[in-house]
This record gives sequence, structure tokens and C-alpha cells, in this order.
Amino acid sequence: MLAVVRRGWRALAWYVTGVLGESDYPRYVAHLRRVHPDAAVPTAREYWRERYAEQDATPTARCC
Repeated sequence: MLAVVRRGWRALAWYVTGVLGESDYPRYVAHLRRVHPDAAVPTAREYWRERYAEQDATPTARCC
């Protein structure tokens, strides 16, 4: 029973972090290192600043 609860909790945590975008920066860094190994890797702060600036410059369909 405990294993089922743990698995459910991990699934919920995975979903919530995905919706909130918490895994976006590590995934972006992995992409840069894999596809563009010579490119400079931005800090997390620089990444989020650039991402939000891009969203403001080119708004797409989103809730807010």
C-alpha cells in the first residue's frame, strides 16, 4: 500500500513541477550541452529573464 502512495505522490509532484515549469531550465541546459556544446550556458536567472522577456514581446495563447 505504501508503494502505491509513494508512486502516486511522485506522479503528482512530477505533474505539478511540469505545469509550473520547474523542469524547463535543466531541460534547456541539457539541450544546449547536447546540441550546442560550445554555447555559453546561461544562469537560471538569465534564462528566466530571457524567457519572460520573450513571452512579453511575442504573446501567444495563454491564460494570463
